[in-house]
Amino acid sequence: MSRAAISLGLATFATAAFAEPMPEAVKSYGPAEAETSVLVRGTTDIELFEPVLLEFTEGSGDVRIVYEQWGSNDLYLASETDCRTGGATADLVISSSIDQQVKLANDGCAAPHRSDETTALPAVSNWRDEVFGTTLEPAVIVYNKALVADAEAPRSRFDLIDLLRPEDSRFRGRVATYDIEASGLGYMFAFADAQQATTFGSLIEAFGRSGAVATCCSSTIIDGVASGEFLIAYNVLGSYALARAQENADIVVVAPNDYTLVLSRAALIPKRAAEPEIGGALIDFLLSDAGRAALRAANLIVETGGGAQPALRLPENPDISLRPIPLSPALLVGLDQHKRAEFIARWRATFPKDVGDAELP
Repeated sequence: MSRAAISLGLATFATAAFAEPMPEAVKSYGPAEAETSVLVRGTTDIELFEPVLLEFTEGSGDVRIVYEQWGSNDLYLASETDCRTGGATADLVISSSIDQQVKLANDGCAAPHRSDETTALPAVSNWRDEVFGTTLEPAVIVYNKALVADAEAPRSRFDLIDLLRPEDSRFRGRVATYDIEASGLGYMFAFADAQQATTFGSLIEAFGRSGAVATCCSSTIIDGVASGEFLIAYNVLGSYALARAQENADIVVVAPNDYTLVLSRAALIPKRAAEPEIGGALIDFLLSDAGRAALRAANLIVETGGGAQPALRLPENPDISLRPIPLSPALLVGLDQHKRAEFIARWRATFPKDVGDAELP
């Protein structure tokens, strides 16, 4: 797909047209007096990613990493602006909104990186030696078993629609999902849902009719399930849900039987990175045996075989139901300005107008 074929409509991603995108949190790792300082920007929560960064810096000698945690849309905006204006940029960008990462590479904003680790990746996880899949995280349904019995809990989208259908359903106003305008990941998951199955129209209609809540991010939604504010969360990242399940035994994570999207967070080295070699070394670490072990420990690689966590309910037929999202130009379709506007209008037509207007963190 040509670069000219995609018009992203940057204003649609900004929380406010005049607001400069900023990180949500910043933390440094490695020796304070290190000769080399590397800037990594990512959407992964610091609490989850910290053990991985610590292990990398411990084996990297005189290197200090400054990690900035961003919201996905703001991270895209900052990366695109740096690329377009020639401003200072990060040395590595890792995002759950993999369509936006492919868009950056498609627009000439990524530097190539080749190594034994990257060439060993399957084609679905390596696009043009510029964008690399680093994790494995299913999009899941989450519920609190102290409030929802296992027999009642949905195991598929069909089940969820059935729960929301009755006018007197106790799930009315108690189901949460992403606000697809506030969350780049939420938009990508929803657009993928629309392409994957005929249930999408019925599902968002059920959301709108039952007063489902749309909000910004996985942690906020899962907090709501843990507190009892929400009974069910839909389409959140399994990594965050399983991390919470380790702290709260009532959290149950369901990989839907009909199909389960599997995301691999995408890493790229910006074209104007000051330290591209170290950015590449961090990619290689994430793909190495040591890096994979660190990612598994952080729940950023979710086991779907014999080593799956007890809190995870796998599909009945994982070989059929688990559907990885490939890194490919097909991801750019949903970012076309016209298609995006149409899709968001369809989404908004089924939700109450005030849904998703919650203040972002």
